[in-house]
Amino acid sequence: MGAKRALKPQQVWAIRFWLDQHRRLRDRALFDLAIDSKLRGCDVVKLRIGDVVAGGHIRDRAIVVQQKTKRPVQFEIVEPTRKTLLAWLERRGGTLNDFVFPSRNNYMDHMSTRQYARLLREWVTGIGLQAEEYGTHSLRRTKASIIYKATGNLRAVQILLGHAKIESTVRYLGVDVEDALALSEKTEI
Repeated sequence: MGAKRALKPQQVWAIRFWLDQHRRLRDRALFDLAIDSKLRGCDVVKLRIGDVVAGGHIRDRAIVVQQKTKRPVQFEIVEPTRKTLLAWLERRGGTLNDFVFPSRNNYMDHMSTRQYARLLREWVTGIGLQAEEYGTHSLRRTKASIIYKATGNLRAVQILLGHAKIESTVRYLGVDVEDALALSEKTEI
């Protein structure tokens, strides 16, 4: 088992292309929102329309109280995600209190985390990746890993993930001595 891998940027684009090619609008909105939000799967599937919509527009930023920690975390919703999310919500319809991603069995309930995991397996195998190496947590890790690699800013990633302790973020990202030395070598005085 072990920790599931984060997706690399080219894999993110490949999945987006695959979803668009297969006309999977809901799945594309789910994928994009999961990447942007950096939320755990249980929190992604429980998002309500009112969490991401205000005044008839998709929010630039949203705040959600995480199920695991009971602490609020803020996340950005970038333009491409806002576009796919708006298209999905226009097709889906509903009120601000409805779930963004409803259950296929009970439209008043949210998609299950099990269904979300099934969908993710389908997406990664659709682009030729090994399903057992990726899980819903891969999407939580993806943007966090990209931000860390681009900036080296552990504190920013800690805030974005809603971790209480920096040590959790270090473990989560798999930061090691090599990462620290590489950052140090880039810095000149």
